[in-house]
Amino acid sequence: MQFDLFYEISQPPHLARSETQAYADTLAEIELADRLGFGCAWLVEHHFMRGYSHSSKPDLVLAAASQRTRRIRLGLSVVPLPYHHPVHVAERVATLDILTGGRLELGIGRGFSPQEYGVFGAAMSDSRSRTAESLAILRQSFLRRPVTFHGEHYHLDALDILPYPVQSPHPPLWTAAVSPDTFTWAAQQQLGMLAGPFKPWMMVKHDIRNYLDSAAAAPAPRAGMTVGIFCLPDGKRARELAKPALTWFYNALFATTLPVLEKLYPSYEHFHDLGRFRSLIKLGINLKLLETFGMAVVGTPAECIEKLQKYREAGVTNLLCAVGAGALPTEAIQESMHCIAEDVMPALRT
Repeated sequence: MQFDLFYEISQPPHLARSETQAYADTLAEIELADRLGFGCAWLVEHHFMRGYSHSSKPDLVLAAASQRTRRIRLGLSVVPLPYHHPVHVAERVATLDILTGGRLELGIGRGFSPQEYGVFGAAMSDSRSRTAESLAILRQSFLRRPVTFHGEHYHLDALDILPYPVQSPHPPLWTAAVSPDTFTWAAQQQLGMLAGPFKPWMMVKHDIRNYLDSAAAAPAPRAGMTVGIFCLPDGKRARELAKPALTWFYNALFATTLPVLEKLYPSYEHFHDLGRFRSLIKLGINLKLLETFGMAVVGTPAECIEKLQKYREAGVTNLLCAVGAGALPTEAIQESMHCIAEDVMPALRT
C-alpha cells in the first residue's frame, strides 16, 4: 500500500492563517513529502467553499510544487469534467505533465456541488453523459493526432490539441467514486478509483470489492482511499491535537454535502444511500464517531498500523492521507508526516 497526501487547502478559522501562508505551508509539506518518500500529493478542485477548501486552481499549485520536488508524483484529484471544456482539460493536463517531468496523476469526476454547476452553466442531469464524452476526447488527445468527435455535447473536427503529455501512452487516469455505479464504471473503463471521505468505511469496503471484482486482470486495478490521519509517538498528544482538527474538517465537509442529501438532484440519487447518516451528521461529528466509521485514524505508530491494516486487506493500493486534515499548524503536520514515513509506512508498504 502506497502512502500519498491529500489536500483541500483548508482555511480553518482557528488557525488564523492567510491564504498566502496556507499555500506556502502546502508547498513546504509537499517538498518534505518528496524527501520522506510519500508516493503522490493530491490536490482537489473546489469552488466557493470558504474555509473548507481554497483549492480552486490545483494545477497551478502542482506546477509550483513540480519545481521544488524530484520524485513525488503530483495528482489532480479531481477535475470536475461537466463544467470544464475537455479541450481545455487536455491542454492543461499535457502542460502539467511536461512541467512535472512526467509525474502527473489525473483524476476526473462529476463534482457534487449544485452551486458550482449553476455558476458554470452545467446541468447536473447531464453529468454522466458530459463526463463520458469528455473522457473520450481526453483519450483521443493522448493519441498525438488530430481529434475528431461528435457527441451530444461536444463537436470537434480534426482538431490539433497541443501540447502532448510526456508519459506514454498518457498520465495514469483515476476517477472519484461515491456512487456504487461509479465503482463499476471505473473498473469497466480501466480507471483507478478514488474513494472517500464522503462515506463510512463499511460502505466503501463493499464498493471497493465490487470495483476489484469488476476489474480486468490487466492493467492492475488501483484503489485509492482518503483518510483523515494524525500519528505521533505520544498517542495522547496525537488525540489532543487531532480531535478539534478532524472534527472541524468533517463538519465542514458534510456541511457542503448536506444540500445534496436534502434534495435528490437528477443523476445524483446515490446520495440517498447516505441519507441515513443525516441525523448523525446534524447532531455533530466527533472523533470517536469518525474512528468508528473508519474515516479517521489517530494514535501512536503501532495503533495506526493496526487500524490501517483493514484498508490494505480490502485492496486499497493508495492511502490518501489528509494529515491533520489541513486544520493544524504546519509544524504539527510535518511532525506527523515524519512519524508516518519513519514508523508506519515501512510496515504497510509490502
